[in-house]
Amino acid sequence: MKNLNSFTGALRQQETGIVFRSRDQSSPPRARVLLLHGVGANEENLASVAATLPEALEVLLLRGPIQVGPQGYAWYQVNFTSNGPAFSFEQADNSRQLLCQFIQALPPLPTVVAGFSQGGIMSSSVGVTEPELVKGFAILSGRMLRELAPHIAPRERFKDISAFIAHGRRDGVLPIDWAKEADAWLDSIGVPHQTHYYDMAHEIAPAELDDFSQWLSNTLQLSN
Repeated sequence: MKNLNSFTGALRQQETGIVFRSRDQSSPPRARVLLLHGVGANEENLASVAATLPEALEVLLLRGPIQVGPQGYAWYQVNFTSNGPAFSFEQADNSRQLLCQFIQALPPLPTVVAGFSQGGIMSSSVGVTEPELVKGFAILSGRMLRELAPHIAPRERFKDISAFIAHGRRDGVLPIDWAKEADAWLDSIGVPHQTHYYDMAHEIAPAELDDFSQWLSNTLQLSN
């Protein structure tokens, strides 16, 4: 885990109420990445990911609005059953709308929203419903919510957005079929994307971070 001394203290973003940390910047950022944690974690969980990302980025670590433990938070409550995850779509959609408000309240910058597990689910939920808010979204060991189907933006609104899918072949929490489904769904609605599979479980691997960082640089045109 990265030492959090390189991040500012917890803040509230205007009226949204979302708590977040930001990476210290030595120069004005050229673009922004929002990192969303999984269920039962908190904004500190992805600090080690933030440490690997290009210096030109403003990196914000967001905390889910629902407390599920002493130091654990979620974007919506979920139970894993033999028939798959059971959850409240109302909670998930409320968090999606909150994230959209959070992005709109920030100073304008080209933005990518990315997350691990449930955080990846929320990232895709923002990207496929309000694509004008972001340049891209990343699903790291996550999935897409089938319940979003009626809310997905028309195909022509995806012309300026791209996506990144990364998943472990040995993921026992969200099996790889969820990533394959997301890949096919993005194809069908016309979202350009990369899909990568790794020899890992429900986790984030160094090779994945390398691929993610390169995709970010390309998506946000950091090399130009």
